[in-house]
Amino acid sequence: MEVVRQKLTTPATTDAPTDFRIQQLRARDMLRGDLTDTELEKYVEERVLTTTLDKAVKWAQSNALFPLTFGLACCAIEMMSIVGGRVDVARFGFEAFRASPRQADLLILSGRISIKMAPIVRRIYDQMLEPKWAIAMGACSSSQGVFNNYAIVPADKFMPVDVHVPGCPPRPESLMHGILKLRKMIQADPDMGWRDRYEARGTEEIVETQGTAQDAADNVYRESTK
Repeated sequence: MEVVRQKLTTPATTDAPTDFRIQQLRARDMLRGDLTDTELEKYVEERVLTTTLDKAVKWAQSNALFPLTFGLACCAIEMMSIVGGRVDVARFGFEAFRASPRQADLLILSGRISIKMAPIVRRIYDQMLEPKWAIAMGACSSSQGVFNNYAIVPADKFMPVDVHVPGCPPRPESLMHGILKLRKMIQADPDMGWRDRYEARGTEEIVETQGTAQDAADNVYRESTK
């Protein structure tokens, strides 16, 4: 027991300081003005990040989206779950749901959209200030889903949609995935396609066609005129 207690109380490093301690000492020397020209230049290069104003604005926009407090059907329950502790959308700065379209810049169409509801949804979208984005959440708002009849209309038929989140209903994690995809679109840094990501270029299936009926008729005409 005495040996175990001695091992627990002995520090892991005795002589060599840790990297964090080295950084503290360099920061102290920088504040005192004790760093030489070469050391000061290296210190600044390690800590200064340069970018353009456009990228900085896009970064701020993509990390501070204000979704609209707007639900259509059963997908709205899943949308409400993203602010809970399990998913915690506040980690990415999207938790500030706004009750007015004039204070929101993200419209999440969470549910089916009827023909009578489409003009109202479009009016709400028009009242939002630019720049603004829209997510079609669930199969109903994306492709009518199980309600594939005359009364339901997909969202992209009457308004622009940036991201489609499939599912009936999609889980809160799926909506979070769609929001993160939208964030990368706003930053103009989209993800690679699956062929590039998995190095699948050159595996496409090439189907050799025999030509259309019109091509066959043209060949027959050429042969007959020779």
